[in-house]
Amino acid sequence: MKIFSLTVLGFWLLAVIAGRLLDLHGNDVDLNSVLANPSWQHWFGADDLGRDILARVLRGAEVSFIVAVVVAIVTMTIGVTVGLLAGFYGGKIDKILMQITDIFLAFPGILLAIAFAAVLGPGIINLMLALCLTGWVSYARLTRGQAMSLRQRQHVLAAESIGAKPLRIMLRHIFPLLSSILIVEATYSLASIMIAEASLSFLGLGIQAPNASWGAMLRDAVRYMLVAPHYVLIVGVSLMSLILAINLGGDYLRDKLDIASSINEK
Repeated sequence: MKIFSLTVLGFWLLAVIAGRLLDLHGNDVDLNSVLANPSWQHWFGADDLGRDILARVLRGAEVSFIVAVVVAIVTMTIGVTVGLLAGFYGGKIDKILMQITDIFLAFPGILLAIAFAAVLGPGIINLMLALCLTGWVSYARLTRGQAMSLRQRQHVLAAESIGAKPLRIMLRHIFPLLSSILIVEATYSLASIMIAEASLSFLGLGIQAPNASWGAMLRDAVRYMLVAPHYVLIVGVSLMSLILAINLGGDYLRDKLDIASSINEK
């Protein structure tokens, strides 16, 4: 599991870097190669406009990595901040913050992302903003629950007794104990963000042409599934392999860091 995950992730990272170094844009139209099968000229074949599928797959992977990393960092920052404040202070602050969180949890995340993307308009910036507006709630709930438990730990009470400020207590005495749980949550969220990005692009609310996106490529590929099955298979397998590798990596980290035991102890 670990070897497969690292191998696939390493392959895609190296492939994205190689595609950037070789300056493979994948936007060059060649009407003589429309829906061409894989060959020495086009290793993965060509799409409905004769563009090289390999180059576009690599550019789509780059977009997926960028969106996933940026959104994961932003959502973790927002969610952890909300969760720490709610779990540490409790009372009215906890009630208000959790009511806001419950409002977002009342709707499926992908539907909220679709709604925000439809209102904000298509494009990579608006796509990331829509995913950020909906992706922080899981971090908030997780952090809040653990912070409430850690709030009663002896070292936290001792820090309070000697006059440590709340911000210092949260950052120095509570947050470090959450790091392993948050790392695992972030790993799983990377896969969820990639799927959400592909879904929104598939619906036409994400990355716009001529920029490459796996979701938009799948939307175009399904139209020609009978005459050019290699198109949809290559894009679909690429997305599946990366998502599977990230999820397996998350499972490995969860077992390695012994998240279940740490939660029970807390």
